[in-house]
Amino acid sequence: MQTTFPRLDIGPLSEYKENDVMISRFEDYLAEHQNLVFPHRHGFYHLVLFTKGGGFHTIDFNHFEVNPLQIYFMTPGQVHSWHFEGEMEGFVVNFSEAFFRSFLLKPDYLESFSFFDGDSNNSVITVPYDIQKNVVGLFEDLLLQVKKAKFRQDIIRVLLLHIFLLLEQGQAQEKKQEVKNQQNPLIKNFQKLVEKNFIKIRQPGEYAEMLHVTPNHLNALSKEHLSLQAGAVIRNRIALEAKRLLINLDFTVSEIAYKLNFNDNSYFSRFFKKETGMTPEAFRAESANHSVKA
Repeated sequence: MQTTFPRLDIGPLSEYKENDVMISRFEDYLAEHQNLVFPHRHGFYHLVLFTKGGGFHTIDFNHFEVNPLQIYFMTPGQVHSWHFEGEMEGFVVNFSEAFFRSFLLKPDYLESFSFFDGDSNNSVITVPYDIQKNVVGLFEDLLLQVKKAKFRQDIIRVLLLHIFLLLEQGQAQEKKQEVKNQQNPLIKNFQKLVEKNFIKIRQPGEYAEMLHVTPNHLNALSKEHLSLQAGAVIRNRIALEAKRLLINLDFTVSEIAYKLNFNDNSYFSRFFKKETGMTPEAFRAESANHSVKA
């Protein structure tokens, strides 16, 4: 579930004025959208392959150093900002949530890729050396399709899926194992339910009932596959949304507490400090200082 936050949609970012997909060289994209250094939320899937340049970027308050042949992925709703150093080169692709929906029989297929699971810790990967040339070539092929006519969108979909599959395969080979929570459909469904309902539903037992399992079973699986108790998964998602809202200075702390379904501001402040170690006001001030320095 998304709450109100500065959000960018594909149309205003695309010189082709299409609402489903945008493909560009990253240096051209940067030149046209220099104001995108501030924290913002996308209403679409967003990925960037860097081939040259440095600096850092931030996804959901996790900081990553920029390196060539690094690629980062973002799902709709995540918040990010960037600060680049030197001459930047690479590729950027934005596509809507619906872009693959009519093309793939399985509507949640993209969620099977570890870098699209919504966890910023999994969003940034370095392209393995043995597929770097292949991946860069596929991005070049994507650019060639931009001005084509017949079958253009389907070819773009196939090329993107080729990139995703190569990268996921490379990740699995490097780790020598699959990501645990991908192997357990109940945990994946639990995470989806939390994403949709975290503002109104806070108790693990309610999610267990929705999943037709006992609370103890859900908790055991959550600890096994996510290394977190089920309640902590819910609290982490609430805290993340609170952080996303706190960097938007248009909202007071009291308004944010209301948006997140807290009874009062003091209860929200106690919750936030317990989860993050900071008061909402201190987090907001620290985030503002980071933005000024960037």
